[in-house]
Amino acid sequence: MNNILIIEDEKLIREELQTLLSNAGFAVSCVTDFENVLAQVRAESPDLILLDISLPAQNGYSLCASIRRFSEVPILFLTGRSTAMDELQALTLGGDDFISKPYNIPILLARINVLLKRGQAAGQSGSLTYSGITLDPVAGTLSAQEQEIELTKTELKIMYCLFSHAGEIVSRLQLVEYLWDNEIHIDDNTLSVNIMRIREKLRVLGKEELIRTKRGMGYKI
Repeated sequence: MNNILIIEDEKLIREELQTLLSNAGFAVSCVTDFENVLAQVRAESPDLILLDISLPAQNGYSLCASIRRFSEVPILFLTGRSTAMDELQALTLGGDDFISKPYNIPILLARINVLLKRGQAAGQSGSLTYSGITLDPVAGTLSAQEQEIELTKTELKIMYCLFSHAGEIVSRLQLVEYLWDNEIHIDDNTLSVNIMRIREKLRVLGKEELIRTKRGMGYKI
């Protein structure tokens, strides 16, 4: 499930957006402490940010530029400003899209989905490394110490999800939902089979203990 962070200081608009996006199937978080926005962005590690321009403490333009120093998360400006100069400045500073209020709900949701898909594609274009193992999403391989194993599409998606949350526990439900979001339709039993197969392949790399089962909680690398 994709997580969207709303950075909007008007309470009614923030709550309206939170309800709308929750009903659309997104996990939603909201910034309410505008003195520590960047800290919350780092902590939440969202899949997309909805960002207003007129904010207390630091405006949206400045926040966008600051976020871009450490993250490539898609940023959609959602603001009451509507001039061409506002849009140009937002996009120049690192924003990915710009929508003026009042927004059209279907268009807003469509723009969000486009940015999320684009972000997922970009995120999967580079290799991820953890505990001496490299996952190459493009080649569909895991490698360690000059040895390499190939993964099926489902195995690749599972490992990409686990690598993206390295050091964290990922529940079985999270994994199943992530796979469904990526159009891989599996059930709980099929997930167990795939985890078993991945562990067998990791044994070839001498890394069979990489995926740890947290009983009653999920998996962790």
